[in-house]
Amino acid sequence: MSDDAPRRPRTFAEAGSGSVETAPRRPAYFDSGVIETPIEEDVFEAEGLAAERHLAETGTLKPARRFPFFRIFAGALGVLVSMGIGLWIDRLVNDLFGREDWLGYVALAAAGILVLSAIGFVARELYGLKSLTNIQTLKQAARDAARSRNRDEAASTVRALSAHLARRPETARGRKALEDHARDIIDNPGMIALAESELLAPLDEEARRMIANAARRVSVVTAVSPRALVDIGYVLFEAARLIRMLAFLYGGRPGFFGLIRLLRETVAHLAVTGAIAVGDDAIQQVLGHGLASKVSARLGEGVANGLMTARIGIAAMDLCRPMDFGEIRRPKVTDFLNVLRDAPKSAR
Repeated sequence: MSDDAPRRPRTFAEAGSGSVETAPRRPAYFDSGVIETPIEEDVFEAEGLAAERHLAETGTLKPARRFPFFRIFAGALGVLVSMGIGLWIDRLVNDLFGREDWLGYVALAAAGILVLSAIGFVARELYGLKSLTNIQTLKQAARDAARSRNRDEAASTVRALSAHLARRPETARGRKALEDHARDIIDNPGMIALAESELLAPLDEEARRMIANAARRVSVVTAVSPRALVDIGYVLFEAARLIRMLAFLYGGRPGFFGLIRLLRETVAHLAVTGAIAVGDDAIQQVLGHGLASKVSARLGEGVANGLMTARIGIAAMDLCRPMDFGEIRRPKVTDFLNVLRDAPKSAR
């Protein structure tokens, strides 16, 4: 055996290559041709970011745009029903004229009154929907003005807000204060905060009072009512009434379809922000630890319904308010616990 060291691995070239040993190959970078899509070009990522921004700003989700099959169906059905009603009225008037002239004239006058009232109803509904849209426009304008550096934009937004709330007597002092001190504020966020404090603070206090009264009534009525169906009906009635009152308070004029729109948006807002869950601990906090052990299940249900009504009122307040909560603290469900504390006692 030989004492020589073991041979190191070597590479040998093919015959005629002229090289016996080559140096080890260094690693190299090869372009794979894969191009990473930027976030702004990624359709799914861009839609997700847009939905998150919309949820953060408005508190509601923005659904994906789809082809409006239902709107087309409803429009076509409305045209057919209107034509059918028109033909029926025409036939009825002609038949009455064939019997007696005075019957025909009475029917013709009634048809004219019907048409005029229908025009008035449509005009009122359009005005109500426009007032709700104007509230959302003011809310978005206030957001943009607070982020903008253009002072004229903030001043224009404040003037539009004052004009929108000019019918409310509670804002008279605030509007006068804005006229006196608006020129003293230079930055836009300060001007928007001053407008919120002066114009919306008295309306927010009235809104809290409305929510507290509605929650108290629901708590008492559902605690003493003998049927669950009565509870459901009264809660729905009180919720619709509260939403309509809050809309009128903040300058909206919702009609029938406007109220339906507000109800739908309120339910969507509750779905996004999370519905209230009332357990034994919350009920005990309202009723007191000593009384909670003796109170009946009906009183507990009344308290739960009252808290849910307060939650609905807060969601409607978010939607109907022409500005987001900033300088003024947003109310919470716990703010109405003291109001509901005495409700079960009065229901006994």
